[in-house]
Amino acid sequence: MVNLDKYFPMYFNEKITMSEDENIDVGLATKATPKTKKPKMYKVILLNDDYTPMEFVVHILERYFGTTGSQAYELMMLVHQKGLAVVGVFSHDIAETKVMQVTELAQKHQHPLQCTMEKE
Repeated sequence: MVNLDKYFPMYFNEKITMSEDENIDVGLATKATPKTKKPKMYKVILLNDDYTPMEFVVHILERYFGTTGSQAYELMMLVHQKGLAVVGVFSHDIAETKVMQVTELAQKHQHPLQCTMEKE
């Protein structure tokens, strides 16, 4: 009898009868693939203030959130009228980066525009 699991124990796990006198261990090694979880998502929220020009907010929305001019204008008006608006939903790292980019550009231009993120 040839016992291959002695040489390759991780690959062979069952016996197949080749003849009445000999058995050969054969099988296929399989590894369970771990299931990946979807990342937790975060809302990026733009807050209204009385000093940041509307054109600057439109520029932010086009530049960092990929909106068209008309979409950016509608979102800016929503922020202006409601006091805040969700401008995108992203994974944690991307949301954090977008908040940082908006905040830094607003500070660079001396605008008090605020941008935050919260778990969805």
